[in-house]
Amino acid sequence: MVTQKYEWRKDEKAIYPTTKQPLIAMIPEQIFITIGGQGDPNQADFSERVAALYAISYAIKMAPKKNVFFPQAFDYTIYPLEGQWTVVSDFTGNIADHKDKLAYTIMIKQPSFVTPAVFEQAKALAKSKVPSDLMNQLKLETMAEGQVGMILHTGSFDTEVDDFERLRNFLKHTGYERVGMDHKEIYLSDFRRVPEEKRKTLLRVKVVAKCSENLKE
Repeated sequence: MVTQKYEWRKDEKAIYPTTKQPLIAMIPEQIFITIGGQGDPNQADFSERVAALYAISYAIKMAPKKNVFFPQAFDYTIYPLEGQWTVVSDFTGNIADHKDKLAYTIMIKQPSFVTPAVFEQAKALAKSKVPSDLMNQLKLETMAEGQVGMILHTGSFDTEVDDFERLRNFLKHTGYERVGMDHKEIYLSDFRRVPEEKRKTLLRVKVVAKCSENLKE
């Protein structure tokens, strides 16, 4: 068993960079607990889903305090909340004015020892803290994002558009292009507690290298 606490901020800087410059990275397979939804993230429905993710994640981390010991488990810092964002398929307007048309999958990454068996035990441990309808929607999934472009945003979520433009220009001049219009946000700051102007959010989009003949454009 690892005796030193595993810190994702220190040990996974390639996945969670905090530099201000945009960059390209290859994201490996990762294990997440996820839950999907649709609607304005400022509403209670979204907050309840966030709370469910944290409840199950802390149930795994704090299991030893209840004399539950998972195979190969080690102490670690809870990973940050992440959200994959898009819009419902039939929407064509300005999403800033119609946030109820947002569709999302929010998630919290899990350490390597979390298996389906561990997940089921954790759900039992967190049963009193998560409504049954939400518990039934939680999933344990392995995801591989592959090649991405990303940039760190500081401040309000409403001003992310400026950094998305910076990222777009970076991709254009480095020979990459965005794949699809959905994107991921990784909340390096807990937006429930950190003042809006100090929030740090990692913005990430899937990318591919342009064909050589298109690089002359």
